[in-house]
Amino acid sequence: MAKSGATLREVGTTNRTRVSDYETAITERTRLLLRVHRSNFEITGFTEQASTAELVALARERGLPLMEDLGSGALVNLQNFGISGEASVLDGLHAGVDIVTYSGDKLLGGTQAGLISGRADLVTRMRANSLFRALRVDKLTYAALEATLLSYVKHDHDAIPTLKMMGLTKQEIGRRAESLAAQVRSSTLNIEIIDGESVVGGGAAPSSVLPTRLLALSCAGLSADELAARLRASDPAIIARVEQGRVLLDLRTVFTGQDSMIAAALNRIA
Repeated sequence: MAKSGATLREVGTTNRTRVSDYETAITERTRLLLRVHRSNFEITGFTEQASTAELVALARERGLPLMEDLGSGALVNLQNFGISGEASVLDGLHAGVDIVTYSGDKLLGGTQAGLISGRADLVTRMRANSLFRALRVDKLTYAALEATLLSYVKHDHDAIPTLKMMGLTKQEIGRRAESLAAQVRSSTLNIEIIDGESVVGGGAAPSSVLPTRLLALSCAGLSADELAARLRASDPAIIARVEQGRVLLDLRTVFTGQDSMIAAALNRIA
């Protein structure tokens, strides 16, 4: 936005931003009110943020468009997955935000892209900008986005890997972990199934976690880092994390059909 020639005026403070801070900053040169979603971090303690309703009312009063960058692009109510405090794209549009921008990947679960939704007249003006032709996505990206969005229209959330993984219960993951562990036969490899947490990430809900069951691995003659390195070097590569001297595998982010591949890799390494 700065490269476009716009002057960006920050309002409020790191932990407290009120609607009055926006109002005080408005001058005759102001053309847009903008709020950007906090991504990958969280501020706790004495915090305050202007509500969407307050910003919409101020924008209407001053005749200015209100834009919100949501980053992750959730199109469903994340409370259905046990995640609270995260607004969806539709929340902003229904509340009266004029333009909402968000990612095509991340929580939306589609391909790498940036999406713009909102008032038709403002979107039309953006499409008329000569930069649109240079920056628009290609036909393959459009096709992938269409397939993803049609799954939302049909309420077929299981067709979207991100949402399907988030919807897995701790018990379902635990049963898969037990089945996988039973396929590994080695006297040098120790496997324990323990309680754990899956971090949502993706720029949204940075402190939100989902309960899960983890495969905790240790191997005689190998350090945890060495075992993790061998898993990464396997074909296909298996990416795990190391905590407290053990390698941890969370099957939430593994497709069901790939469990046998992990078991085979562990048998080879052991």
